[in-house]
Amino acid sequence: MDGAAAAAAEGGDTADGEETTGAESSPDGGERGRGTHHVQSLERGLAVITAFGPATPRLTLSEVAKATGLTRAAARRFLLTLVDLGYVRSDDRHFSLTAKVLELGYSFLSALSLPGLAQPHLERLSAEVSESSSMSVLEGSDIVYVARVAVSRIMAVTISVGTRFPAHATSMGHVLLAGLSDEALGAYATAATFDRFTDRTTDSADTLRAELAEVREAGYALVDQELEDGLRSIAVPVHGADGTVAAAVNLSTHASRRSPEAMRAELLPPLRDAAARIEADLVAAAPPRA
Repeated sequence: MDGAAAAAAEGGDTADGEETTGAESSPDGGERGRGTHHVQSLERGLAVITAFGPATPRLTLSEVAKATGLTRAAARRFLLTLVDLGYVRSDDRHFSLTAKVLELGYSFLSALSLPGLAQPHLERLSAEVSESSSMSVLEGSDIVYVARVAVSRIMAVTISVGTRFPAHATSMGHVLLAGLSDEALGAYATAATFDRFTDRTTDSADTLRAELAEVREAGYALVDQELEDGLRSIAVPVHGADGTVAAAVNLSTHASRRSPEAMRAELLPPLRDAAARIEADLVAAAPPRA
């Protein structure tokens, strides 16, 4: 029997190196139907990788075979291939994963946009506090909504992804402006018109600068009915992997539901937690440093 035939007899490989498809046993021993596209060797290789975990960081060949349902010979081939590729290290009788396996997850994370990363965290936040949450970025003198979870409608206008509001009248705008350099903030102040939307709206560059100094110190912004009567919102920054302010996230509520003091006590802590989780995902998705 030649090498290809022997390999096929032992592991189900065909002469071209791919394993047979169709009805077959899965790594856990179950029988299931597969399409002609199915590559069993890939399934088995992934099963070997996922056999390792927090409770099983180091495994012997026999333990890998048992966990995956593979023969010892097949498990050995997959393990040694993963060693050759740098995903697994061998230490005497034991095998363990290397940090290179993180590259597999990085490919997924790096394909996600900032809104895609933020959306599940905003959904969790809104479900926790029963208030609408949003993420925005600064574009010119406006904020632009890039993610949104609406629990109830509390504004006269409908907010959706792509909605723009003047930065000077919004909590997210104050957070984003507070993250600017002095030069960039000066350029903003020159271009902004400081339109008034209510009798509470910040209406001058000097007043705004004083408010932004407080935002930098506190790490959050609370805007009380500056954009629309009855609307209160609280926002915190989201920092990118480089430490700069990449976006802002907020929670908004009707003034009849929560006072400013209640917003600080009840909404600010979970809002900060959500921002921290988004930041952690941004760091994980960032390209590795050279």
